Amino acid sequence: MTAESNGVVLSTSGIHKRFNALVVLDAIDFSLRSHEAVGIVGPNGAGKTTLLSVLAGAHPPTSGTIHFRGADVTGLPASERCRLGIVRTHQIPQPFSGMTVFENVFVAATNGGQLHREAAHARAIEAISLCGMMRLANRRAETLGLLDRKRLELARALGANPSVLLLDEIGGGLTDGEASELVATIRQLHASGLAIVWIEHIVHILLQVAERLICMDAGRIIADGEPRAVMADNAVISAYLGGSVH
Repeated sequence: MTAESNGVVLSTSGIHKRFNALVVLDAIDFSLRSHEAVGIVGPNGAGKTTLLSVLAGAHPPTSGTIHFRGADVTGLPASERCRLGIVRTHQIPQPFSGMTVFENVFVAATNGGQLHREAAHARAIEAISLCGMMRLANRRAETLGLLDRKRLELARALGANPSVLLLDEIGGGLTDGEASELVATIRQLHASGLAIVWIEHIVHILLQVAERLICMDAGRIIADGEPRAVMADNAVISAYLGGSVH
């Protein structure tokens, strides 16, 4: 049975990543089913963002393989993976300065999503609307506050028409109220059938979306399963929380 026929849209086998002598990822075996929402937690330096970068194609693995829809994409750069449907956001939003919110998302739709002008226009409007930014569509990106920059980062990713969305600390730096607004959008995206991998330090907002949780420590996956069971795992408590779970 192929990975795709088994419902797996993205997977890794034996992924290692070294930066000189530093081992950042150590024998990572990971799979994501279509329409699944997976959260990734772990202490600083656990390798979470590096894993996301390897999945997205920003960093090649030192060894191991990555498959998307049954095809080996290990050697493909981030731009080609984006066009296939693997799209990521960044912890620190990176909008195109000097361009409006609409122009930022339109560029993502034409380049990442490979849509022609009319389809890209419609896709951009849809993404901006989903992220609650229609009133800001003509605002220049550099004038936005943090919450709206986070929304724009998400809208740009959606503009590229992903089938797998990789979120890196999208709740970071936000108040609980602001994070809740983003969670509502991400829950809507998940309900629409989008597969999501989400790294987040704000665990309580992650648990509102993730149906499966992975904990990493020192470049390894130390727990993988139902979110509350993972958070109660002794290895997770020791590595990540440093105490009992409440």
